[in-house]
Amino acid sequence: MRISELKRNALQSLGGKWGVTVSLMLLLFLINIILPLIVEVIGSGGFSQWLMQDETPIWSDIFSLVLTIALIPLTISTTWFYLNLVREGNPDIPEVFAIYKEGKTSFKLIGASILQGIFIFLWSLLLIIPGIIKGIAYSQLFFLLKDHPEYTVLEGITESKKRMKGLKWKYFLMHLSFIGWGILCMFTLGIGLLWLIPYAGTTMAAFYNELIVPQDDDQQLEV
Repeated sequence: MRISELKRNALQSLGGKWGVTVSLMLLLFLINIILPLIVEVIGSGGFSQWLMQDETPIWSDIFSLVLTIALIPLTISTTWFYLNLVREGNPDIPEVFAIYKEGKTSFKLIGASILQGIFIFLWSLLLIIPGIIKGIAYSQLFFLLKDHPEYTVLEGITESKKRMKGLKWKYFLMHLSFIGWGILCMFTLGIGLLWLIPYAGTTMAAFYNELIVPQDDDQQLEV
């Protein structure tokens, strides 16, 4: 399927769902940006004391690291939210946070994200281009773990690499096609990202859905 068709399908999937997707993006923004800021201001003894700080205290850095790791399942669950939209589901915001009720799954996703990051980092040590290529090759990992929870992380990475053979350039161009919208969002002080991120995320989900559905009936996992 052409990139334009994937983006058109994404917009159709978002039809009537812009309210909930924008609300979800706003909530994630508050959790990722505003919450750490509030904690840092309170921990500094007030807004004036926070402004006078020359450097970030160590406890703030530790808190940010812990929060970043803790939010990994939420970030991945958001991509699953977009996949449900593409599959004509009716997802709601509480479903995104329900990932934390599945402790084993949450820890598996955290481990998968860290391992994926390590692999991409190691490839990037060679040159930036191999790192980008491998990042694209591993890009379907979390969608695959949703559809196949029985996969180990390494099996998911192997399957993602196999599925993305011959499609890396298309995937790269698909991301590139959103740059213009990203530039326009700068003129809205970032507010436009509340709409652009769901649009891009749903397009990526549509790409995966197109990639995976025809093959799942007869293709077995090879490690």
